Parts: sequence; C-alpha cells; structure tokens
Amino acid sequence: MNLANLDESGGPPLNANEPRPTTDTAAPNSPTGILIGSALVAALGGLLFGFDTVVISGTTDALRSVFTLSDLGLGFTVAIALIGTIFGSILAGRPADVWGRKKALIALAILYLVTALGTALAWDWVSFLIFRFLGGVAVGGASVVSPLYIAEISPARYRGRLVAIQQFNIVLGILLAFLSNYFIAQMHLGETEWRWMLGVLAAPSALFFLLMLPTLESPRWLVGRGRDDEARAVLMRLGVDGGSVEQEVADIRASIDPEHHKQGESLFRLAYRRPVLLAVAIAAFNQLSGINAVLYYAPQIFKMAGADVDSALLQAVAVGGTNLVFTMLAMLVIDHFGRRRLMVIGSVGYLISLGMTAWAFLTYSERFTMIGNAVVLAGLMLFIASHAFSQGAVIWVFISEIFPNRVRAAGQALGSATHWIMAAVISWTFPIIVGKIGAGSVFVFYAAMMFLQLLWALFVMPETKGVPLEEIQRELGIE
Repeated sequence: MNLANLDESGGPPLNANEPRPTTDTAAPNSPTGILIGSALVAALGGLLFGFDTVVISGTTDALRSVFTLSDLGLGFTVAIALIGTIFGSILAGRPADVWGRKKALIALAILYLVTALGTALAWDWVSFLIFRFLGGVAVGGASVVSPLYIAEISPARYRGRLVAIQQFNIVLGILLAFLSNYFIAQMHLGETEWRWMLGVLAAPSALFFLLMLPTLESPRWLVGRGRDDEARAVLMRLGVDGGSVEQEVADIRASIDPEHHKQGESLFRLAYRRPVLLAVAIAAFNQLSGINAVLYYAPQIFKMAGADVDSALLQAVAVGGTNLVFTMLAMLVIDHFGRRRLMVIGSVGYLISLGMTAWAFLTYSERFTMIGNAVVLAGLMLFIASHAFSQGAVIWVFISEIFPNRVRAAGQALGSATHWIMAAVISWTFPIIVGKIGAGSVFVFYAAMMFLQLLWALFVMPETKGVPLEEIQRELGIE
C-alpha cells in the first residue's frame, strides 16, 4: 500500500485542514520510509499479540487430556492469558512513560520470547499457567504500547492507517496461528504436537526484539521529558502535520502544558471524563460482540455445528483469512470514511451475522445438517468481516487518539485493560454458559449488545479522522 498516494476526503472537524505556521525548519509532508518502517516494526507487537492470543485454540483438546481438565479447568486455562493481559495493560503505561515507548516495546519482545519457550517446555499444569499468564502480560502490554507509539510518531493524515497496521498485524498473527496449528496437526507429532504449536512463537519474538533496537523514540515522549532537540531530530525524519518542526514541537509542548499539569497526573479527573467514558465504552463493546469467544473456540464451535476435526481447523483458517482481508480493506478507508462510519457499518453487519448464527444453533441444536453447518460458517465469516472492518480496525486507533499527550499512556492502558477484562470474562465463561443454555442463546445475547453499540456509534461517538492529536484534545474540551 502506497501511503504517499492516499489523502483524506471529506471535511474533518475543527480546522484540521487550516494552514499551519511554518518556519525555516521543515519536514517532509509525505510519509517517509523511516515513518512507515518504524510503524511496521512497532506493529510486530500486534502480530505476536494475535498469534499468542489464539494459538491455544488448536491445543485445547490436548490440554484437556494431558492435564485432565474439566470444562471449568479448560476455561480457566484459556482465560489465564487474558487475566495476564489485564495486568499487562494496567502496568504497561508506567514503564512506557518512564523508560520510553521504545524500551517498553523491547522489554515486551523479551517477555514474548520467554513465554513461547516456557509454554512449549512446561512440565505441569501450574508451570503452563504461569507462562501463559506471562504471555498475557506481554499481549496486554503490546496492546497499550504499540498503538500508543505509532499514534505518537504519525502525522494526522496518515495516523488512522498507520495505527491500523497494528490491527492488521494482530489479524495476520491470528491467521498465522490458525495456519500453524493446521500444518503442525498434519505432521502428526503425537504427544508433543501441542508443544510445537505454542513454541513456534519464539522465532518472531526474537525478530521483534532485534528490529526494535535501531527504532526511533516517540517525539512526543521526548518533548514530555524536556528533550526537545532530540524530538526535533526525530520529527525531521518522520514528518509533521504542517511543514514546520518548530511549530509541531510548540504544539506538543502546549498540549502538555507543564505550568498547569504534570506528566503522569491522574487520569481520573473531571477534565478527562469524556475520553475516559469513550475509551471504556468502545473497549467493552469490542468484547461484548463475542469476538474472543469465536477466535478462541472457533474449532470447537464448528465441531458443535457438525464439522469433523480437520474441517473444523480448516474452517478456523477461513475465519482467520476473512479477518485479514477485511482488516486490509478497513486500513484503506479508515482515513477516508472515518472511524464513526466504520463502526456504524460494522454494527449492522454484527446484527445480521450474529442473528444468522443464533438461528442456526437454535434451529439445529439437536442435530446439525449440512445446511446448518453452512449457515454457521457463513454467519461467522460475516461476523469476522464485520468486526475486522469496524471494531477491529477502529478500537486501537480511536483509543490512541482521544487522550491528551500528558495522560495518553494511562488512557491507552485504561482502554486496553477494559478490553482485556471483558475478554477474560467472555472467554472464560463461554464453554460453561454454552453447556448450560446452548450456543444459540449466547449468540442472541451478543447480537443484543451490538444493537446497543449501534446506538452508541450513531449518537455518542465523535469523529477523529484527520485531526492532529493536539487538536483532538481541544475538540473534547480539554484545556
């Protein structure tokens, strides 16, 4: 995708297209190779995030057998990583503020490597849980720091697409995990098969670590630490919203406003109420769609719909491929259509797809036919497409945009923590609730939640496309 040939259409709110003052210090207005490369490297945290999140879906039967797990025990084994993501997302903001965005990402790369090797070599259930928990910490941390870093290095006109690279890599990681599980299963490795499925994550983790070492630091973090000269040098290489590095540094400095605010101040002040509520809402709705239940239990859902083991794994791959294709489409249009319009389109798609899936399970609950299986497959493919084209592409972009520079790391952590708390609840309880009330009723509940999301997107959610981060702050009434 050639970002240089893409520009925004439609009028973004609040003077986003107003000419900005220039000085003798100018930076390129088109995206530089350094900018795109830095975004791609940081987004590798998203690829590992996606891979680590769903790779366990191919190992659930083996884990149930090896560790003699009940439905509750299996749910907890799957959810322990999600519990880790809650801690990772809550704790990541502080190191990102103190060490810098770059060093925090390097630390996360190391943690990914440790968890990949640890889960592959786990000697009992407790050790497996510990390493899966650490993997969750890495995923939660990456969900905070990667989009935070990309948003802070990106000029406004490219920010949506560049931050969406994070989501593209998440779904690429999900697809690679499904493919990896399928091909490893075809190798018939016996009792060690599940260990190989989990251990392959070590290779991309090591690559992420090596590529992060030469990457530039966030200019907004540098300004916040009083290192303006370094920030100017970085902005000269990355590009700015207008044509003036000096004006960009001045805008960043004004948004931090050190005379009246301090870096790292409490997020829970009346001044930040609106972005806090927006972040919590979009993160909660993301999981109330049932997306993580579908991704974690995709092979099991297809088995419930009558598919055999190999067909279930292949259908899971189809889900991952659909996710990737529609995420790519969303990346192409997110800075043209805007965040809000994508959310509205996706909400309608959710309602149709979840309705189809619920109908199939309620109609064929006793015995699935080929038609019933086809409806479930079509419904979940449309569901994944709707998610990828809307919530999946928008959530990390939107949360990374709506908080002021001085509390952006804390705000990103809050949105991410909300996302992962909801993900843990949904994923842990899914097999238990399905066993009690059936899959059809569960999908009806998800559809009802997406109707509420549609109302929220229509009447509450603001549009942020094309607006510099410092201007979004003023748009939300934050001085």
